[in-house]
Amino acid sequence: MEELGHSRAGLVQEKKPSHLVQYIAALSVAMGALSFGAGLGYASPASPMLKDNSTNASLVINEEQVNWFSSTVNIGALVGGPVGGLCINLLGRRGAMLASVPPFLASWALIAFAQNFAMLVSGRILVGVCAGVTCIAVPTYIGEIASPDIRGTLSTFFQLMVVVGIEFAYIFGAIVNSWRGLAGVCAIPVVVYFVLILFVKESPSYLLSKGKEKQAREVLQHFRGKHYNVDEELQGMREAQEESERNKISMKDLTEPYILKPLLICLALMVFQQLAGINAVLFNLATIFEDAGSSLSDDASVIIVGMMQVLATLAAGALMDRAGRKLLLIISASAMVISLVTLDVFFYEKAQDEAKAVSSLGWLPLTSLIVYIIAFSVGYGPIPWVMMGELFSLNVREAASGLATMTNWTTSFIITLLFAPLQTAIGPYGVYWVFAGFCAINLIFCLLVVPETKGKTLQEITAYFGAPNTTTKKEVDDKLRTDDPHTTLHV
Repeated sequence: MEELGHSRAGLVQEKKPSHLVQYIAALSVAMGALSFGAGLGYASPASPMLKDNSTNASLVINEEQVNWFSSTVNIGALVGGPVGGLCINLLGRRGAMLASVPPFLASWALIAFAQNFAMLVSGRILVGVCAGVTCIAVPTYIGEIASPDIRGTLSTFFQLMVVVGIEFAYIFGAIVNSWRGLAGVCAIPVVVYFVLILFVKESPSYLLSKGKEKQAREVLQHFRGKHYNVDEELQGMREAQEESERNKISMKDLTEPYILKPLLICLALMVFQQLAGINAVLFNLATIFEDAGSSLSDDASVIIVGMMQVLATLAAGALMDRAGRKLLLIISASAMVISLVTLDVFFYEKAQDEAKAVSSLGWLPLTSLIVYIIAFSVGYGPIPWVMMGELFSLNVREAASGLATMTNWTTSFIITLLFAPLQTAIGPYGVYWVFAGFCAINLIFCLLVVPETKGKTLQEITAYFGAPNTTTKKEVDDKLRTDDPHTTLHV
């Protein structure tokens, strides 16, 4: 009996896929997310440099132009999303990532060698286009190469590397005293990204969709380890693709109540994510601290806030499957309300008596923004994107996700563009009251409308919204096999 037990243990071990190659591949392509994050973070340290006319620089822009410089990356991303969708199907996931590198490098060249405002804005739009392609290609690739037992962990790499990229731009923004030089530094991750992509293999799902079954099997074996039996997983991929082809939907089908309800929730989460003011704050952190006149230097404050964002994003990956999506959204919205109100208090007191506010409350802007960034990063940063993948079945996900992504970038563009004019019109404290008000409405929405998806299967989630029962015989058989105590040892 003991020998039988040892034999069974050995068999279980052999049936577990290898993880190392998957981690290496996911980290390699996630350099695209770091490059994207550097593009987002660049505007914060670069904006004050671009406005500074004390250095007799060859190019200086005014406040209104800075608003467009910061916000137009969102226009590019709005275009890049659909372009990325086409590229991953025509060129492959790896092919789309490789194709994004030349325009990515060109965007930084346009900025670094800009002779006028039009070149600056063109560079920022092109950064956004490449970011939009990256947002589609990298998460799709990671999701398709990851084995089910580590898919959740690998899926957090994208968001994590985005915030690492933002921090990268903040740190070098404090070191490099030229916006042209900083653009050159931000191009370095793109070069590293290109080199690493050369060594990763194409997604097995894409290869299978193109009829290259032999190559798909070889690549899947590469990612799972040479001793792992990939037959069952490969068969599952075939059936998923066949099912998706049979049940393709049109935009009209999105009006079905069981699709429309989760779609509206997903769109609302995306809108509320941006109405919290996150991109407006991140793109203008240096300016916010400059206006606050806090006791700590602007560069140090920005770097500290960025580091908190990285640590909080790491924590979000660990908390999401323990605390649940809904609870984290509620905590996130509540903490953002509190932090924005306290930031408003500081700017209101500063408007009344600047010297007194800065001397007695100089610590408040940094503290408030740290709480704000942490709260956003553990909840409203990653969870709307996670739930976008959980609320819809495969045949709906492509259309719904595309609409949600476009909604997110459009809202981000509007909020970022209006941030500075709103500050001029109603004062900084008025702007933070507006953001805090949206977060309060958001909190009520989370409490009353958003469902909990933690631990629920796709069928349970779609059934919650009234989807018709589409359980197939194969799914019943799979469920029975999963319920078999001998089978669960191998999961």
